[in-house]
Amino acid sequence: MRARSMRWGVLVASAALVLTACGGGGGNQLAGGTDVPVDTNAEFAPGSTMANLKQAGKIRIGTKFDQPLFGLKGLDGTPQGFDVEIGKIVAAKLGLSPEQIEWVEAPSKTREEKIEQDLVDMVVATYTINDKRKERISFAGPYYEAGQDLMVKSDNAEITGPESLRASGAKVCSVTGSTPAEEIKKFVDPQNLTLFDVYSKCSDALRTGQVQAVTTDNVILMGLVENSGGQFKLVDKQFTSEPYGIGIKKGDVPFCQFIDDTLTKAAGDGTYEKAWQASAGKVSPETPPLPQLDPCS
Repeated sequence: MRARSMRWGVLVASAALVLTACGGGGGNQLAGGTDVPVDTNAEFAPGSTMANLKQAGKIRIGTKFDQPLFGLKGLDGTPQGFDVEIGKIVAAKLGLSPEQIEWVEAPSKTREEKIEQDLVDMVVATYTINDKRKERISFAGPYYEAGQDLMVKSDNAEITGPESLRASGAKVCSVTGSTPAEEIKKFVDPQNLTLFDVYSKCSDALRTGQVQAVTTDNVILMGLVENSGGQFKLVDKQFTSEPYGIGIKKGDVPFCQFIDDTLTKAAGDGTYEKAWQASAGKVSPETPPLPQLDPCS
């Protein structure tokens, strides 16, 4: 696991300030006036995924629709957040504008299936890289590294970290098929773990007292806390390292290498930082470094 110190500071911004995406004029427009030019001169080896996507004039990107700061469906029906911006950066290097992206909802439990069944061309959806998933798909990246934490009601002083869960008899909620749902089993008894298909249902369960804690990656919880109107807080005891990757069809090494090259260039020319500041940076102002990329296989 790669460890990285993340200073969250004082979280004062609202998730409502998450990126509003707009496009046009041959550019990939980000909130705040930043712009990622579409590479209309991009050329690729015939028959490659990149060439096929450019020729089709469309890319299908799976992301989440319920994750503030990373992938949240806006009132106009368009998802917004850092994952969405990473997807736009990759699309721009393929010569595709935001209008040529088809966004497909990809909850945790269906991400591998959507790739295997050719329902998407890639998935950018707070998607932790692990060996089990690599048996079915390939990953590019990682493009970000998060860590698992706990969210509780603001007046809860009993839950201070994962080690306090079993002793307190707390019921914990997470999402089916997610890495955090597996990790938290080390700290709670099976009968005290509740699983839903989306995190918004976990928030409702916490609000109504059906569970005493929600667990997933800290960046997701940050968005849920910001949307809670002061009802929830982050325990702020990160206990895992979660590298987020871009899921693609298994064995597509050239596409993986293309995405990795795109991420490296974005980190070098400031595009990555602009994408962060226009989305998750509204809550966590310190732009994280691009993690060390894994070899493509």
